Amino acid sequence: MPTAQAPLAARIAVASGGFGFAAVGVAALADWRRRPGAAVCLLGTGAAQFGLLALIVLLAYGAPDRAALATAPPLVAGVLLTAAGVRRVAAGDPRRAGGPPPVWPRVSAPAGIATVAAAVHLAVYGGFTTGMVVLGLAVIPPLVVRELISATDNRRYAGRLAAQEAHFRALVSGGNDLILLLDGALRVRWQSPAAARLFALTDADVLGRHFADLLHPDDAPQAARLLDRVLAGDRPTLLPARMRDGHGAWRETESTVSDQRGVPEVHALVLHVRDVGERRRLERAVHQLAATDQLTGLANRQELLRELRARRDRSGALLVVDLHGLGVVNDGRGHAFGDTVVVEVARRLRAVAGPEDLVARLVGDEFAVLTDAGPVLAYGLGNRLLAALAEPYRMAGDDEVRLQANIGLAEVRGAGPDDVLRQADLARRRAAQLGRDRIEWYDAYLEEQLVRRLDLERELPGAVARGELDLVYQPVLGLADRLPVGTEALLRWRSPVLGTVLPAELLPVAEDLDLIGEVGRWVLDRACRQLADWSAGDRRLWMAVNVTPGELTAPDFLRRTAAVLAAHGVPADRLVVEVAEPRVGPELPAVVARLAGLRSLGVRTALDGFRAEHASLAQLRRLPVDLLKLAPAAASAHRPGGAGMGGAAGATCPAGAAGGTGAAGAVRPPLTDVVVGLGQRLGLEVVAAALETPAQVDAAARAGCRYGQGHALARPATAERVEAYLEEFPSASR
Repeated sequence: MPTAQAPLAARIAVASGGFGFAAVGVAALADWRRRPGAAVCLLGTGAAQFGLLALIVLLAYGAPDRAALATAPPLVAGVLLTAAGVRRVAAGDPRRAGGPPPVWPRVSAPAGIATVAAAVHLAVYGGFTTGMVVLGLAVIPPLVVRELISATDNRRYAGRLAAQEAHFRALVSGGNDLILLLDGALRVRWQSPAAARLFALTDADVLGRHFADLLHPDDAPQAARLLDRVLAGDRPTLLPARMRDGHGAWRETESTVSDQRGVPEVHALVLHVRDVGERRRLERAVHQLAATDQLTGLANRQELLRELRARRDRSGALLVVDLHGLGVVNDGRGHAFGDTVVVEVARRLRAVAGPEDLVARLVGDEFAVLTDAGPVLAYGLGNRLLAALAEPYRMAGDDEVRLQANIGLAEVRGAGPDDVLRQADLARRRAAQLGRDRIEWYDAYLEEQLVRRLDLERELPGAVARGELDLVYQPVLGLADRLPVGTEALLRWRSPVLGTVLPAELLPVAEDLDLIGEVGRWVLDRACRQLADWSAGDRRLWMAVNVTPGELTAPDFLRRTAAVLAAHGVPADRLVVEVAEPRVGPELPAVVARLAGLRSLGVRTALDGFRAEHASLAQLRRLPVDLLKLAPAAASAHRPGGAGMGGAAGATCPAGAAGGTGAAGAVRPPLTDVVVGLGQRLGLEVVAAALETPAQVDAAARAGCRYGQGHALARPATAERVEAYLEEFPSASR
């Protein structure tokens, strides 16, 4: 190129190259986020263009060849960047994260650069050549095309944004949650379009108001505290509250809270509010069904236990009510009639219980009342309940039903629900054992007794078959010569689990379990067999066997007794059947008939535990007995001049029934004389039982008692030891 033309060519190249380099840079920045691969290509093109422009200028001004090497780095970098951009575009050109692309002045920036370059050229050189004008005009069409392409892309992008926004609005408007945006002051900044459909709320009702103003006054403080904790950095949580809708009604809602203050486009707390009123109503209905007895409408056992857990640290009492007679009603008149009675029982319990008391039905005929009242008031409540339940139940027609009840009470404070219910039930069982229409409080000793009773009831069945029963024998001596005339068979239960159990514990359990007949048959058979062994020689002893009124009045008792005597070859007059006088009263006619039947067999009979009372004396004339064994209270004094006697150990002779002293010269009460005289007139042999000291033995002899029995004379012992004891005496016939 001629030297005169070189500066002009260099200026043209610099102007056009600078304009093109600016256009390429602007385009690359514009596409950097939307199309990163294309932007890298443009940067590579710009770098290569810069290298070529620099090379042209160096060559135009005749720079040394070594200086031309400085254009190599931009040329190489341009090629490498262009190749990297092409590879990225071929891989799909993934868009960078971080938001929409920035808006760059695609035309105004290059145009501004060109204008500045033209102004500088005019100021320096004073004009433009034709070539420069043509070159400048040639740049305009590509820029226009570029802007048209950009406008098309922007329109397409705006369409996608509009579609996405419409999709988002459709989702938000059609959802079942109301979305609220709260600012830092907890004021509502925006609500979703679903507000009108779900809660009948308009923007005027909500926007700008504090969120707590939309809630029920009782729920607003708790909601405000929860949101304050979220603002302080705590994890978002569920917010239950009642919200007022556009009609003024309170809706039960649950809101999930999301802290979006770190997102620039949101910068708010986001609440998703949903109406849970229907769900809560269903939950309450299910809970009501699960916690209510369907027949009476009272609380059931599960609800009672839940309430006991809630009141564990409060004072109060639990009353367990057990009805007696409802099973008979069901069997005799049908379960429908029985259900009617149960409903009436529930009504009476509710009527007597206080408004804060919980009345529950535990099982068919067991109910419970949980009260906050103290012990005295709770006991009074129990008495009122018994009185109400004892009233006749008059149903349709002329039907009338009477029921009895027992109530057990236990304190609530300090015990678990199962323990409280167990304690009240133990007290209720104790009340049932003592009678009907009774109230009993729970205490630790009561529990020990009941646990012992449960152990006895568990172990006694099968004791006969397992060979656990045993008899010991206590001799009966004549007080005049101190010779044995008979023995009394005393029952012992040698349980491997419970140890030795005496009749006082054993017999009530056997009666309740309907085992008394089995036990009585074993005792009678074993006693008669032992009597047969002792009667093998010349010794003639009697054997006294205790029976209960229930055994005595059994239909087959006489037949079984005769069969046992015949099986062992025992003369009938050697057997003495004893029945306790205190237990005779309720079944006196049947007992009289059975005692008469025994006497007809030749068996002797005895009245045990006789008390010197007017009622006992009156019924003694009716009872066909041969022996009279005096109870302790009937033999606690002595004749004038006798030695003093202690009555704590048990019965002795009829030497003073009521208030006699042991001092010398004391006068024997006249009631004792009546007993001795009556026995003599009736032809009864009087036996002084439970003689514990020699003084009592002497007093019994002076009082006219022919026979005596007690530790002072001979202790109960096994058959072998009693037989050895009998060997010390000559045979006697009494």
